[in-house]
Amino acid sequence: MQNKVRIVLVNTSHPGNIGGAARAMKNMGLADLYLVAPKLYPSDEAVSRSSGAIDILDNAVVVETLEEAIADCQLVIGTSARERNIPWPLVDPRQAADLVYEEDLETAFVFGREDRGLTNEELQRCNYHVHIPSVETFSSLNLGAAVQVIAYELRMKSLLMKDAPVVASKWDMPAATVEQMDYLLEHLEKVLVQTEFLDPEMPMQVMPRFRRLFQRSRLDQQELGMLRGMLTSMEKKMKE
Repeated sequence: MQNKVRIVLVNTSHPGNIGGAARAMKNMGLADLYLVAPKLYPSDEAVSRSSGAIDILDNAVVVETLEEAIADCQLVIGTSARERNIPWPLVDPRQAADLVYEEDLETAFVFGREDRGLTNEELQRCNYHVHIPSVETFSSLNLGAAVQVIAYELRMKSLLMKDAPVVASKWDMPAATVEQMDYLLEHLEKVLVQTEFLDPEMPMQVMPRFRRLFQRSRLDQQELGMLRGMLTSMEKKMKE
């Protein structure tokens, strides 16, 4: 199961933190590391801080955007240290590990910048937000330490499941990917503008709320296709 989990680090400033994250991953049996536009990489400091997890670094996938890092994922969980303007489904690390083992899905855990975390837009691309409940008076965690907490909970869940059969999802269709969801939302926005439901000059929070709705619903690929088909039929009707 854990080979379907990837760790995604966004815009990391210090290469030593990439090495620390790689070490944490290897300690707990994770292997897939994605780096989104790191400030400095490759780096000898990353190798040094990895303490032998060089294979994780050598196989790390470097991309320019978060969209590339999660396009083929079906479950995306983003780390967040604070409440946001629009409430989002929120879990703790243990609950996040439970989610990973509920279904056999391609999963990404996304970690933000050292100084400011993930942007609101980046967090809106996640199905869930995970919050590490550190003490309020000293709540800031080092990036490597945050990865370690998540990786530890995944490892513990794996050990608990070791002697029990992993129940595969009995859903009749595979879950929609992030990329497929993006196409749906782009299509929906286009139709909403055409029908004047959405004013592109004053979009407010309409599309983020639709994203939250669909991601919370965990659409499968057939359901998503039905919605795309419905939007296409509306477009054809409007042209008549």
